Amino acid sequence: MTSHDEHTLAQSAHDLASALWFGGAVMGVAGVNKSGSDLSVGRDRIAVAASAWNRFQPVQWASIATVLVTGSQLTASSSQRLALQQGYASTGALKIGFVVTGAVATAYAAFAGQKIAKAAAAAEQRGEPVSVKDATIPTANTPADVATWQRRQRIAQFLPVVCAAGNIVCNAKLVQSYRLAATARGVLGRLHLS
Repeated sequence: MTSHDEHTLAQSAHDLASALWFGGAVMGVAGVNKSGSDLSVGRDRIAVAASAWNRFQPVQWASIATVLVTGSQLTASSSQRLALQQGYASTGALKIGFVVTGAVATAYAAFAGQKIAKAAAAAEQRGEPVSVKDATIPTANTPADVATWQRRQRIAQFLPVVCAAGNIVCNAKLVQSYRLAATARGVLGRLHLS
């Protein structure tokens, strides 16, 4: 396998994993969380979303890991270009920030989901009804601890969407660094700063 083939393979895996991460995060927020609202029992509204997220989690983590690994490979193979062309190193750093922040937010969202499930089970054991609009939106009658964790999870679940999108946008800019005009502008900009 040539170095070019390895670069193509890493770029393809990176792009596919980025798309999967973004698409899965959007599907979760827009579809999975809302799907529970079709059910009549509040605890079931939480449980159906939790089940779907739990089933998707291995795929989600595999896509994030693939983005991290292939992103590192691509950065290493382009390190001279990134150093030579003005503006691309900062884009690379921003991209890394998006991926790390998105991974942390994903982990926190999963943690919050576990807290919601435990709080809902505890409320039911106390004889308190678990009234929720859907998996992440409480009603006026939602037990306080469940509502608190729902709000936290809702925010945490939007961050991976934003971060995965930011990763894709930064990647698009970095890929442009290979274009002749972008290379010339980047090198001239670097020389001008020297």
